[in-house]
Order: sequence, then structure tokens, then C-alpha cells
Amino acid sequence: MRDQILSIIEKNSRIDIKELAVLLGMEEIDVANELKRLEEEGIIGGYHTMINWEKTSIEKVTALIEVRVTPQRGQGFDNIAERIYKYPEVQSVYLISGGYDLMVILEGRTLREVSTFVSDKLSTLETVLSTATHFILKKYKDHGTIYDLKLKDEREIVTP
Repeated sequence: MRDQILSIIEKNSRIDIKELAVLLGMEEIDVANELKRLEEEGIIGGYHTMINWEKTSIEKVTALIEVRVTPQRGQGFDNIAERIYKYPEVQSVYLISGGYDLMVILEGRTLREVSTFVSDKLSTLETVLSTATHFILKKYKDHGTIYDLKLKDEREIVTP
């Protein structure tokens, strides 16, 4: 039951409890109680709205920053990851494999604002060895949602 609930709300967190109960063949109260348990256990960490900012008048810049760090004895990467994720500009921090250790996703209003964050705040942390910044220029698909879905031309071909 938990897996089914999680799969459904991952795709549509705004689904009505009544509709969710029908889909699962359960009572509404049982679904509500299970959602509450999932939230209390930290399995459901929050509910987010995905916005296509390109269709608004609000200017936003998103960057992916790869960070190479020196892990700390007995702590690994946890302390430096915590220092980084406490900055309000930082949206996400991931421990990754490969040539870098952490992937930091952050948002700013301008390229300069993001660059300043990287040079003044991130690169100056004592355990940071190097960074590589990648700016997101266009989103095609995010969290399973395709942006600017092309409409299929359904007109019939007319020949003389």
C-alpha cells in the first residue's frame, strides 16, 4: 500500500484524498492516516510545485556546480555538505560519484549573482578543492514533466 501511495503522489501531489482512496480501493481515513505516518517518518519530506519559469516575467538562473572537496576524518562529506546546503541560494546538494564529490544546484537572479556565490562563498570554504559551474540554459524535462510538449499535427493530408 505504501509503495502505491508514494508512486501516485510523486506524480501528482495535489491528488484529492478521496480520489486516491478510490484508486487504491481503500477508505479515505486509512489513506489520510497512512499519509500522516509517511510524513511523520520523514518518508514524505514535502510537497513541491514545479513551475516553468520561462513562461513568467520572473528572471531566474539555475546552475549545477560540481564541487571537489577534502573529506574530513570521521565525518566524510557530511559537514561540508551541511555548510553548503545552509546557504539560502542552494536548492539541492548531492553526494556523487566520478571526478567530483558534490553536486550543488542553486538559483539566482543573474549569472553574475550565481558566479559571485561560487567565487565568494563556495570556493572559499577551506575543504573545497575545486568547482565547475554549469548554467542551465533550457529545461526540456524536469521531474518527469516534459516542458513545451510539441502538439502533434493531426490534420489529414489532402492530395489533388
